Amino acid sequence: MQQNTVITFIGSGNMAAALIGGIVKQGFPANNIIVAGPEQPQLDSLQQQLGVRITTDNAAAVGEADLVVFAIKPQIFRPVLEDLRDAVAQRKPLLISIAAGITIAAMLEWLQQPAAIVRCMPNTPALVQHGATGMFANDQVSESQRQQAQSVMDAVGISLWLEDEAEIDAVTAVSGSGPAYFFLVMEAMEAAAIEMGLKPDTARRLTQKTALGAAALASEGNQDPAQLRVNVTSPGGTTERALQAFEKGGLRALFATAMEDARQRSVELAKMDD
Repeated sequence: MQQNTVITFIGSGNMAAALIGGIVKQGFPANNIIVAGPEQPQLDSLQQQLGVRITTDNAAAVGEADLVVFAIKPQIFRPVLEDLRDAVAQRKPLLISIAAGITIAAMLEWLQQPAAIVRCMPNTPALVQHGATGMFANDQVSESQRQQAQSVMDAVGISLWLEDEAEIDAVTAVSGSGPAYFFLVMEAMEAAAIEMGLKPDTARRLTQKTALGAAALASEGNQDPAQLRVNVTSPGGTTERALQAFEKGGLRALFATAMEDARQRSVELAKMDD
């Protein structure tokens, strides 16, 4: 991303802070980042920590922007965007939305004008620079704008382009909601470990490090999860016995059902906001 690009964030919550922190850490000048929002204490904190410019005037912030990131709750997206119609029309910045369930069609309806829009579905590990984001751009987005959008999201993890906006719902079921699935597994492992006699702190630390190590092996190696599973499963051993219990309990089918339910809910929420 060019150093003279001006990026405006509408919203000053945790995800905005994570993205801003990642961008600044990569060497982008903090003075070229404007954060707008109604919460003065949050704005002051971001200015003090990261050196960004701050304002409570959304329109003024958009009026300087080449790129606008909407990091706000879906419930307030419509009135915020409608208030920015004139500013967007005059400046014509790239618009990036990380609001769940808000379609590009809805955004264009609220703006009442053509606009270059990238819709993103990040996840909470972005808060620790391990995010996974699915991205879809409408046909108004240029190649250079696609690169700008990807630079923003890559600052907190990885980002992958989607060919169809409807795939956002699948991304929601996989990586958007996915961290909670792993937290549930970790929660269950901790409880079982404590039941077997381990102290709570020991159970938690062993579970956390095991999860981290497994994820590192899966992401940094060249083998798929199925092969990695085989690698640690000795015939007749303890791991095989545990995996047999999971298979007998229908774990794969349960995951498929749960993720499809999550996808369907994402579809429902998007329709509610159209």
